[in-house]
Formats: sequence, C-alpha cells, structure tokens
Amino acid sequence: MVDMKRLYSVLVENRSGVLSKVAGLFSRRMFNIDSLAVGETDDPKVSCITIVSSGEQGTLEQIEKQLNKKIDVIKIKTFMEEESVSRELILVKVKYNKSTRKEIMEICDILNASIVDMSKTLLTIQLCDTPERTNLLIQMLASISIVEVARTGTLALQKCSLSD
Repeated sequence: MVDMKRLYSVLVENRSGVLSKVAGLFSRRMFNIDSLAVGETDDPKVSCITIVSSGEQGTLEQIEKQLNKKIDVIKIKTFMEEESVSRELILVKVKYNKSTRKEIMEICDILNASIVDMSKTLLTIQLCDTPERTNLLIQMLASISIVEVARTGTLALQKCSLSD
C-alpha cells in the first residue's frame, strides 16, 4: 500500500480542551499528524483545525470517521493536497558574514522571501509559501549556518471550482 497525504479542515467549537481531544484521538489510534494549525474563524465561537496526515487509504478514511464522532466537531472537509491552496509561514535565523550575505539575499530574492530582522551577524528571513517551497528555503540555507527555525503548520482551503 502507498502512503497518501490528506488535509482535514475541522471546524470545532472554540473552547478549552477541544484541541486536546482531537490530538488525543490521533495519539490513541496511532494516527500520524504531519502538520497541525489552529485558529479562530470569522466567528469567535468557532475555530478551524487544519490537520495534514499521511497513511494508507483505509487509515485516512478512519481518521475522518473518528473525527466525525467528536461532539465538539461542527464540520469536517477533507481533501488531497492537489485539491487545495496551502501555505506555511516560516522564520529562519541565519548567521552571516560579508562573504555569505550576498548569497542569502539572492536566495531570498529567488524565493520571494523577506529579511525581517538583522544584526551585525544574524539575519531573520520570513517566507509564506507552499510547504514544498518552505522546505526548499531550509535546504538552500542549510550550508550557510541556520541558527534557528520556526514554522507554522500548513493552512489550507479547498481550491475554488469554476462553478463557484
């Protein structure tokens, strides 16, 4: 069997303990979470949990069934990566010197990343892009001395159809 990735956009009641219950479901059933992001929606009483998980087809279907059983879950949308518009935010702090500064700036220019903070020896770079491009930024900066990385989980919405 081939592992697939699926995105789950889970609307839940915005109250304490709900995220713990959802994460506990994955833990108890030994489901893998590749990425997890939570945020309030346009309604302050509702949060959206975006979960990226991978596994075999049967496992991914089981995740959706188990999520639907949760009392705090209002609605679930599931879709494959190619059916979504997804973004991650990443902040990368790199050590630089005169000889590496130009290379870092070129990488930022190529990937449309921004330098958002700097000192005499450190730069902080920001990129909001697809998970693949955030991974590419890390790979390209790896040889230059990455000091620290912080990144969000994947946020995603299902692509619009022509009939919408």
